[in-house]
Amino acid sequence: MGDIDEALDRAGYEHVTKPPPKTPAAQMRLLVKAEKGSTKAVAGRLGISQRQVERYLSGKAKHPRPGLKAALEREVAKAWQPRVRQQARKKAATSTGLTIETRASFGYAAPIGTTDDPRMRRVTVHLPPEYARRLLDAQQQGAGDAQLRGIVAEGLRDIYFRDGGRRADSLDVAITDIDYFDVSF
Repeated sequence: MGDIDEALDRAGYEHVTKPPPKTPAAQMRLLVKAEKGSTKAVAGRLGISQRQVERYLSGKAKHPRPGLKAALEREVAKAWQPRVRQQARKKAATSTGLTIETRASFGYAAPIGTTDDPRMRRVTVHLPPEYARRLLDAQQQGAGDAQLRGIVAEGLRDIYFRDGGRRADSLDVAITDIDYFDVSF
């Protein structure tokens, strides 16, 4: 998972309306429900045995080790309120767009006489819905980090660096290094 993929997931989690279950048994029940009753699938997601999942469901096991606790929290966050998160993503893709805040190194391809040295910049830009749709669709289809970076770089190029077509027509931008990346929609 790359920086952009993780940031998109975090942005979706900001829209949940209730806190997720806290106890390991309740978390296991949620994951079993999300997997349509399959304790084997839950065990595969968490990297534990099917029997261990059953122990947590029956109440025989109550205190997960740190690795399992982290895996439980990660998987519960993915499974918690999927429709709420999906509605927020749909709204971003159709009407509101998304806001990107990043500190990254941008490389440039520009006409002769200008510099093309990559520079670290802190940028906060609101991308319109068409870029949000492309980015969210690519993430949902399992696109790699390079493809997601390309979509973000294209959006930043058009909106921020080219200022919506008012300057730097032949400028091309690539994100070469990301210090941090955050998204909100």
